[in-house]
Amino acid sequence: MTATWLRWTPAVAVPAVIAAGVLAGSLPASARDPLPEKTPAQVLAMIGQHQTKSFSGTVEQSSELGLPDVPQVGPTSGAGTGSLAELLTGPHSARVYVDGLTKARIQVMDRMAERDAVRQGNELWLYNSKDNTATHVTLPAAASKEPHSHDMPAGVATPEELAAKMLDKLDGSTDVAVAGDIEVAGRTAYNLVLTPRSGVTLVGSVAVAVDGENGMPLSVEVRARGQQEPAFRTAFSNLTLGAPDASLFNFSPPPGALVKELAVPAKPRGTKDLADKNRTDRNLGSKDPANKDAANKDLRGHAPTVTGSGWERIVGIPAPSVSAPPASPESGKQSVDRLLNDPLLRQATVTVEGGRAISTSLVNVLLTDDGRTFVGSVPLERLQAAAAAR
Repeated sequence: MTATWLRWTPAVAVPAVIAAGVLAGSLPASARDPLPEKTPAQVLAMIGQHQTKSFSGTVEQSSELGLPDVPQVGPTSGAGTGSLAELLTGPHSARVYVDGLTKARIQVMDRMAERDAVRQGNELWLYNSKDNTATHVTLPAAASKEPHSHDMPAGVATPEELAAKMLDKLDGSTDVAVAGDIEVAGRTAYNLVLTPRSGVTLVGSVAVAVDGENGMPLSVEVRARGQQEPAFRTAFSNLTLGAPDASLFNFSPPPGALVKELAVPAKPRGTKDLADKNRTDRNLGSKDPANKDAANKDLRGHAPTVTGSGWERIVGIPAPSVSAPPASPESGKQSVDRLLNDPLLRQATVTVEGGRAISTSLVNVLLTDDGRTFVGSVPLERLQAAAAAR
């Protein structure tokens, strides 16, 4: 779901990718009642088969990533996204209400304000009480058919969303085990532990608490290599199964709020269109190899790149000027400068060879001088090598 929203709003792609790469949750130490013994494969199957679509609860998130914990000094930026550095430092609490794939409300309680993301059907509202601003988005019709399409960019992810990201890395590079039962939000859960076999990744282990009754992820924890305490954690502190009150999914901007309408294309611009064009050229038997090479190069310029696999995967995001409309005057460097207008994000970066970097215990981010971004749970030198190879 976060990935879906990123496609629609590339202006916040970098903060969301960073957040998605490091968020995780911690687990209580013990459980009350023993669960039937299950293998890792059986617990994974429980996650994949769970049908918990309606619930409400409170999600607690905290981090120890090594970023500076500096108070917010101005209005948060972006359509309800808030300050990236503020989200990744200190504790945060969110109330979550979900009823199916197309009804959701997430209320993030900040230090002196509240951020809301409310979806009902294809209508999405993002509201920030700090500056009394609201953004309204009409989502494409296809969004209602996408898995996890109720997830929204409110700044705190649910354990299910983070578990999906971590389990996506499962392959031969990961040891999977089931540790002792634990208790989360008053519910007994299996403790599924993922341990990367890679000696390169910054991630030491990931633990997912899986509800022993319905298979719903209740908590996710990520520890950095060589550290005993979790580097980032998120977990339900309370959870109620069943449909929340329907009125919670109604939203009207408060009096005096500045309302912005955000237009969303029915499909991402650029990549798919170019793919369709290339497919058409092949079907028509284009006789001009130069045109084919230009189209393929253009397609590669619009799409993110992936180097490596599993826990050593590096995602490269092209400079916004590459995929922006031709009339856009913004250069790659100007785009990076715009991102660094966030004072906390700017303080978190350091100058390195080839650009600026954000380094945490779990993930590194390289913002190159030409506006590209490279993200991975690997040492910074790996990101610099990936950037130099492109």
